Amino acid sequence: MSLYHETAGIVTGPSTHGGSLKSRIYGNKDLKSPPAQVYALAFESSKWSSILKEVVETSQLLKLERKITPTLSILLVHDLLLAKKGIALPASHGLRVAVEKHKARLQSEFSRARIRRKCPTVEAFRAMVDAQLGPAHPRWIRVNSVKSTIDEQLDTTFKGFEAVPSVEQVMASAATGKKVFHLDAHVPNLIAASPGVDFTKTPAYKSGALILQDKASCFPAYLLDPRPEDGDIIDACSAPGNKTTHLAGILHERGFAKDQKIIAFEKDAYRAKTLAKMVATAGSDPVTTIHPGSDFLKTDPSAPEFARVGALLLDPPAPGAASSGVTTPPSGFLHCFFEGYFVLNYDSIPASQSLFSQLWKEYSLSDSRYLTQNPFMLCIESLNLTPY
Repeated sequence: MSLYHETAGIVTGPSTHGGSLKSRIYGNKDLKSPPAQVYALAFESSKWSSILKEVVETSQLLKLERKITPTLSILLVHDLLLAKKGIALPASHGLRVAVEKHKARLQSEFSRARIRRKCPTVEAFRAMVDAQLGPAHPRWIRVNSVKSTIDEQLDTTFKGFEAVPSVEQVMASAATGKKVFHLDAHVPNLIAASPGVDFTKTPAYKSGALILQDKASCFPAYLLDPRPEDGDIIDACSAPGNKTTHLAGILHERGFAKDQKIIAFEKDAYRAKTLAKMVATAGSDPVTTIHPGSDFLKTDPSAPEFARVGALLLDPPAPGAASSGVTTPPSGFLHCFFEGYFVLNYDSIPASQSLFSQLWKEYSLSDSRYLTQNPFMLCIESLNLTPY
């Protein structure tokens, strides 16, 4: 299967690996194409999707090439017009041939779209599209205290980075290309780093010393504030493991009580494998007992295993994050209703006091782009509705 078919399947299919685009791609073990390449194509095409849709429609590409789907047309036309190396397929490949024979017409419509938006050059056009995405968000990184310390990471992974006093300055670094970081004032061991810096290739990330975790995701364990005297701790909805390993990190700094453990539940067997892998990488597996495929709500609280439990963390998955490969009719209905509400009302949600607006505001705590009329988020949520 080609890069384009796989990417089209990701952006239009139901989520089986979490709600975000990145988690769908990097959590999909069936991909034949490099995940980084799939993510780049999906992200960039979504960013340009409204313009590319206009180009495809005015060029009548879909009428002339009936074997090309609307989603494939966006992906292929993006690479034809905007990628440095063009369409990433052999010259004789059917999809490439079908699109490239209309290259002159597509380029002409693209130029007209640019001129209509009063952009004198393609570079200015790119800048306009990027500006519509809003300010770049920082890369949030938690130092895993089970394996490392803030000071150690500042001397190694962040050597060469400049310390700045605010998150706003971290966000501004996206425009300058400078490498900066800011130590979060609220959550210990949390760092905001320059957007665009890839930490996944660093030794610290690969060893589990650094964990990529949004600030909003750090609050549950931080607010629970587990202590040795609390006894065992239950994490009722554990996968993929960020909060479970955060609990272990907090207790590691304070000192685990004798035989104290974290009990992690994950009712989806596939996600439980991800949880187990993350717990092992983070080095917290000796103090963590995982219940794979177990529904916390069906657990017997009087069982001897839970006699020493003194605290419980319950942070259910976000509404858009499916945890099963099979979408039941009720689940599909929820997708249509909840995500459909966002698509129809995205521009009025910030000022609205309705119940569903309030739910989306709560969801936006983990990704503020949902409240900024961000075109990329609107495109992704619209694509999510396609299968239903």
